[in-house]
Amino acid sequence: MARSQILAIDAGGTMTDTFIIDENGEFVVGKAQSTPEDESVGLINSARDALNHWGTKVEEELPHLVAGVYSGTAMLNRLVSRKGRRVGLIVNKGMEDNHRMGRAVQSYLGYSYSDRIHINTHHFDPPLVPRELTVGVTERVDMFGNVVIPLYEHEVEPAIRTLLEKNVEAIVISLLHSYKYPEHERRIRDIAREMIRQANLDIPVFASVDYYPVRKESHRTNTAIVEAYAADPSRVTLQRIENKLRDHGSKFDLRIMASHGGTIGIRANELARTLVSGPIGGVIGAKYLGEHLGLANIACSDIGGTSFDIALITQGDLSINPSPDMARLVLSVPLVSMDTTGAGTGSFVRVDPNYGNLTLGPDSAGSRVGVCYPEGGVDTVTVSDCHVVLGLINPNNFLGGEVKLYPERAYAALKEQVADPLGLSVEDAAFGVIQLLESQLRNYLESMILGKGYTPSQYVCFSYGGGGPLHTAGYTKGLGFEDVLVPAWAAGFSAFGCGAADFEYRYDKTLDINVPDGASDEVVMEAGRELQAAWDELTDKVADEFAKSGYSKQNVNFRLFYRMQYQGQLNDLEIEAPIRRFDGPGDWRALVRTFEDVYSRVYAKSALSPELGYSVTGAIVRGVVDVPKPKIPQEPLAGETPPREALVGTRRVYWNGEWTEADIWEMEKLKPGNRIRAFAIIESPATTFVIPPGFETVLDAHRIFHLKEV
Repeated sequence: MARSQILAIDAGGTMTDTFIIDENGEFVVGKAQSTPEDESVGLINSARDALNHWGTKVEEELPHLVAGVYSGTAMLNRLVSRKGRRVGLIVNKGMEDNHRMGRAVQSYLGYSYSDRIHINTHHFDPPLVPRELTVGVTERVDMFGNVVIPLYEHEVEPAIRTLLEKNVEAIVISLLHSYKYPEHERRIRDIAREMIRQANLDIPVFASVDYYPVRKESHRTNTAIVEAYAADPSRVTLQRIENKLRDHGSKFDLRIMASHGGTIGIRANELARTLVSGPIGGVIGAKYLGEHLGLANIACSDIGGTSFDIALITQGDLSINPSPDMARLVLSVPLVSMDTTGAGTGSFVRVDPNYGNLTLGPDSAGSRVGVCYPEGGVDTVTVSDCHVVLGLINPNNFLGGEVKLYPERAYAALKEQVADPLGLSVEDAAFGVIQLLESQLRNYLESMILGKGYTPSQYVCFSYGGGGPLHTAGYTKGLGFEDVLVPAWAAGFSAFGCGAADFEYRYDKTLDINVPDGASDEVVMEAGRELQAAWDELTDKVADEFAKSGYSKQNVNFRLFYRMQYQGQLNDLEIEAPIRRFDGPGDWRALVRTFEDVYSRVYAKSALSPELGYSVTGAIVRGVVDVPKPKIPQEPLAGETPPREALVGTRRVYWNGEWTEADIWEMEKLKPGNRIRAFAIIESPATTFVIPPGFETVLDAHRIFHLKEV
């Protein structure tokens, strides 16, 4: 047997998936229940499950691994649950209430449409840094980087002493327009570090310009606080995972999935980039698989136990959101653009006492599954309970039989909490829940695509996640996708994406370079020198990060990007530079030409407005080193008729008002070319794929199911 090389991990709120790749690019998927109290336990259990398929053990394979990539929710959970460090904040005098006030959008982020339009429902969460831990010092830099008021250094020491006396565990410094003039923040940082050293304390100091030197004060302040409050403390969790792996023989440095779509080391400077890592892995996996299959437009849809995540890949490119929101905070971290709704297989099902209608989520049972799982301690019905009642999942084969579910418990709870209040039979209530869920997901998916100016017929839909294949037919029905693909390894697809991701660091810097149309060569050269200086600065920062993992600058492939817009417009575009270095006016024309090519694709050629002039709003450097990637399966076709041994038997399923017999197929025994017709359920230890009436599926040579309406 070939030796294992790469371990990719997706520690979700419900399940922990591992994806292990050997030296030939072959891979195997493992699954286990997540263990939020210590994620390393669920990780090792999941790795054991994966390696059982290869007939080997964790202790035998981990010493051979050359890399491990982690994605998970622990850091985000720390932020959402507000269980981070006690942080002190230093800002401009007179601006002490800014963080507490927040942006208006933060008062309704995550709300339903009906709550968004009623202002009486809006509220702000408590600030990460309370007012009493926020102090101000006198200084002022204007928007152009000019010092209007110098830093009053005699105010700095008393401000820091005030925070230390209040027993803060970290200090954040964020001053107005510091990304244009960083010296004041860095001077406060140095004074703070010296005072902390003299006091013999161990308190980290975070100057925003050392982490996120970008425009938008509230976003930058939020992000620097998140770095101190939740991200940096999470290094302990990541170190525990790395130590646990090393206890089992591994020798590699653990990497973690970052929001921009690459992986970074757990000792990286900007760890807040990894707040949302799990869902990103699935999108990167879809892009990698799409490139192999020659698919340019992909709608990614991921259903787990807690959420439904959607992202679009258009013309092979991911869209990057430079100011995403997480945990009801607007941040300044580059994030692969995704939309998420709190609707998953673990979502709670309730009857609204005021209106008598069904509601789903957004809260979830997560790893506790539902009432059908006594050890979970859940009293409220979940979508998973409905699956069990309807016969869609085998209660004796959940996670390959490791978790025993009890249909009678789900039936009784569903009757009391949902069916009787609605005046329905238990089966009709359960089926109604599934229809409501799939209708919401279908509307959500369609609206996102239409809102971007496209139609589903222009896209191939990838469905994955542990709960994706259960509902693929329901939420894609009637949308007219070019094709609907369900990988056989759908349950571990996000972990697969982690294994397919580049080892990549990215740094951004805000710029304000304005060049009129038809500018002289002198003006163009001045603009180019400023842009190149930013690229040089960021290249050094990227190289420093790779040096922590033992990679020299010569081993890194540096890619230069810039953000550009027409002067006066509100939205810019992120574009890869067509040049390696700015050397002359011809390079400026190349940058403009590339910008206008992208602009005409995103908007329309008729929207080009060169007469407005051009604004370069940001410089970006992405550094990449080569790492082993998984090989896409390639098996010979075996004909449409499935092998007899793949048919496990039949099971009674309640569907659309009646009980029917569904054929049960074992996923691993199906051969490429096999066609499965409704009503059928394809089972795997990690997931269940439902083929309802009106659909059929064919397994291709890459072990990807193509779902078709008939």
